Amino acid sequence: MNNPLAIVVLVSGIAYGTPLLIAGLGELLAERSGVLNLGIEGMMLVGAAVAFWISQTMGGPAWLALTCAALGAMAASAVTAGIFALVCIGFRANQIIAGLALTIFGGSVGLSSYLASIGHLSGEAAHHQMNAIDILGWKGVPILGPVLFDQDILVYLSWVLVVLIWWYVYRSRYGLNLRAVGEQPEAADAMGVNVTAYRVTHTVIGGALAGLAGAYYTLALTPSWSDGLTAGAGWIALGLVIVAFWRPGRLVVGAYLFGMLTSLGFTLASRGTSIPPEVFGSLPYLMTIVVLVLGSSIWRRGSFGSPMALGTYYEREEH
Repeated sequence: MNNPLAIVVLVSGIAYGTPLLIAGLGELLAERSGVLNLGIEGMMLVGAAVAFWISQTMGGPAWLALTCAALGAMAASAVTAGIFALVCIGFRANQIIAGLALTIFGGSVGLSSYLASIGHLSGEAAHHQMNAIDILGWKGVPILGPVLFDQDILVYLSWVLVVLIWWYVYRSRYGLNLRAVGEQPEAADAMGVNVTAYRVTHTVIGGALAGLAGAYYTLALTPSWSDGLTAGAGWIALGLVIVAFWRPGRLVVGAYLFGMLTSLGFTLASRGTSIPPEVFGSLPYLMTIVVLVLGSSIWRRGSFGSPMALGTYYEREEH
């Protein structure tokens, strides 16, 4: 009952879509504040390397090592996001150029590879791995069991994050301030909102979530290390934020759809399909290009819904 192709594809889509969802939520917060961070891919790789390093070197119970690994990944990526915020918000550097530089700095030829090299991570079997939790013993329930009651802790955490971020952005006073900073920073400043503080804070939080998304690869999805293991997932997460029109709920649908496309090749190959998995592996990237092309068309028509001050520097006028 729980092994039909549709169920397997959906469950795999949740697994492969979870890092996209977590990274996308972080980017959504940053962009809502008016900061365009193209360095998600680099931050995800830094988080993945740090998480695997900690989990491989730390003793004690598995739950403690995995928790410390996830927190370490978030801290490392938050630091890189803080540097990005300092350069862009403090020194007024171009956000696109700085984001691309961050991707190179943290990417497969940068900091993440260096950390993996000095930690001798390549080729090591994972000492610890996040396993699925059988909630209430219901994983055998037809259809819903494997989808809702047999996921790992980070999947459940991502669902909680969606609800919390939706409430924060649309139902809290701070969320109202955040949207004002991203739309009309001058008006927000006039109302007493510290634009710089909001932008730095949400950029750093977004970086921490990108690090957690990277940690998901080495702690749960593919518990091992290889250079560039995120394989462009950061760029897909960027595209998903646009697809979702900067709304957390829609981001869930987009992330899981792209997750299903990513896992489809492996799922069909395991069932004896002769189509090369590379054909299906290219689908998420082709879809990202299509989405961005369609999105740019909508943007030109003025109905895109993006934060009006996205990617622009704001300097407070002194009176």
